[in-house]
Amino acid sequence: MQRTFAYVGCRTTRERNAQGKGISVFEVHSNGVWTHVQTLAPLVNPSFLAVHPDRRTLYTVHGDNESVSAFRIDPLTGQISSLNSQSGVGHNPVHLSFSREADALIIAGYATGNATRIPLDADGALQTPVAPAIRFEGVPGPHRVEQKASHPHHIPRYATPGRDSDWHIVPDKGLDTVSAIRWLADGTSMVHSRHAREGAGPRHVVFHPHFPLLYVVNELHSTLTTWSFDPVSGGLEPLHTSSVIPPNHHDLTRAAAIAIAVDGGRLYVTNRGHDSISTISLDGKSGYPVSVEWTPAQGKCPRFLCLGPDDKSLYVANENSHLIVQFQVDESGVPRPTGRTVSTGSPVCIVFSTIEA
Repeated sequence: MQRTFAYVGCRTTRERNAQGKGISVFEVHSNGVWTHVQTLAPLVNPSFLAVHPDRRTLYTVHGDNESVSAFRIDPLTGQISSLNSQSGVGHNPVHLSFSREADALIIAGYATGNATRIPLDADGALQTPVAPAIRFEGVPGPHRVEQKASHPHHIPRYATPGRDSDWHIVPDKGLDTVSAIRWLADGTSMVHSRHAREGAGPRHVVFHPHFPLLYVVNELHSTLTTWSFDPVSGGLEPLHTSSVIPPNHHDLTRAAAIAIAVDGGRLYVTNRGHDSISTISLDGKSGYPVSVEWTPAQGKCPRFLCLGPDDKSLYVANENSHLIVQFQVDESGVPRPTGRTVSTGSPVCIVFSTIEA
């Protein structure tokens, strides 16, 4: 028998007007109901999480801080306990992902404009960061507040059913660039960068499962850019940009999270301010966006969304409503609210792990 657990990261500090306490653990039942199992607290802004492929260890970056932490996952209960922490990953780390061999963590430092590689011990513990870190350089975008310097916001590894590469893709909100980075065997690194539209603010990226395409959601312009990517050379090319908000919406809004359907037929984007989910249909032959529909997020400031392990449930973390809302993706691909919600303080990330009971 399998048991599925959801791990929820949150904001916890006064500066963020947060109500979170730490990492919350929920069991996800087959009928869609979540049962609270544990909240490991106090923790400072455990704002983005990752479960190791062996499902024995959970990791978090501490937003607005300078550290990353590791936690053991109990294989019977799903509960977590502290393993160790490391600092020296840059200020305000915002995202983390695993190297191709899953023997290291790659971390994006938002405020300091850097990417850091931290090796992992056999038991999952964090080692000392590998120096030197990659520092992203360039001319900041025109937004006087949001683009004062390099701000890498996402750093997932380019891995699809057809290509398991060691490139990590980095949208940089501050420099209006998208970069492909990789570490070489001798400890040096490669960086290939291309410019997005001025002032766009690239934020998060997903990969098409079949075409060599990336989809980058641009926070400041509330747009989506389709990019081509060469997983051999690391070459990038912007191809197409379209809006993720309705043409008649003129109030303040910021695009946030992005997810892609397993079959590559649709994208989902959250919009903070418009407080909606954009469902973007993709052409089956080209992979380009062809249409968009909007669904209310059922809360305020939908910072994060993801598909559940069944690939049919969609979860939206409404940070300012302190609410996770479950949607069901119907045959059209449009998410419909199920009426199931989970109340939890300032949620900003959800990851899942399924274990054999």
